Amino acid sequence: MKLRILLTFVLLAACAALRAQSAADVRFGNEAADTTRLTDMIDRCVARAFETPEERVAFFAREFEGTPYAAHTLEGEPETLTVRLDSLDCTTFAETVLALAQTAGERRHSWRDFVFNLRRLRYRSGETDGYPSRLHYIAEWAVDNIHRGNLQDACRFFPKVNYMVKSIDFMSRNRDRYPALADSANYARIRSVESGYRNHRFPYVRTNDLGSRATRDAFRSGDVVALVSNVRGLDVTHMGVIIKDEAGVPHLFHASSSAGRVQMEERPLDDFMRKNRQWLGMRVFRLASPM
Repeated sequence: MKLRILLTFVLLAACAALRAQSAADVRFGNEAADTTRLTDMIDRCVARAFETPEERVAFFAREFEGTPYAAHTLEGEPETLTVRLDSLDCTTFAETVLALAQTAGERRHSWRDFVFNLRRLRYRSGETDGYPSRLHYIAEWAVDNIHRGNLQDACRFFPKVNYMVKSIDFMSRNRDRYPALADSANYARIRSVESGYRNHRFPYVRTNDLGSRATRDAFRSGDVVALVSNVRGLDVTHMGVIIKDEAGVPHLFHASSSAGRVQMEERPLDDFMRKNRQWLGMRVFRLASPM
């Protein structure tokens, strides 16, 4: 019995150590302002006592409405977990609201807990180990986070789902676009990741099916969507969050490069997608409920 108590204590201490984060482990846009804002947002969400993870995701998505769009905010040497609340791209927007929603769902209030959850989402196995450890491809981001219980693939809840098979290798094919791949070790590690995603098969909801009543009803406000691309070597080129209007019609809430800010599209989701032919449909993810 004493041994069991001791082992339990050691396990709890180890978990606490894993969650311990210091500002030195993180690259903030503005450390004092960002940590204060994170704590405030989480506190307000917890106080609302939302019942589902999707409600929390939708809450946090709206918190960033109007935030300026900025690309490449994660780049820098050495690879460090980056937190930027003053500017977002489509991926950092999705990851930030997911990590906030996960933290609030655990009823934790510290920015350190948010940082822990953001790292779990952004890096392979939740560990930062150089540039190639970041989950650059949504294909791997989905596999890794679903396997570790962070996310669930919500396409299975939709009335009509199709499957696509694609080899994911855009980064190595376009090495010159990624300064970090000038390093031969980084390039070799990315190539190794890509080798696991040859003829990768994944589910998605086609654009042509988004207008049906059954598909509209299947969406929830707070679903995270990844827009499937026709670009060779890429499965996804954009991300966002679904917000339904008062009539139950889904809209895309996202960090828009063309608008230069985080916003909700005025056009319904199906109409928005039809007018952007580079996107063939979307993958749908939901935050897994905390234990």
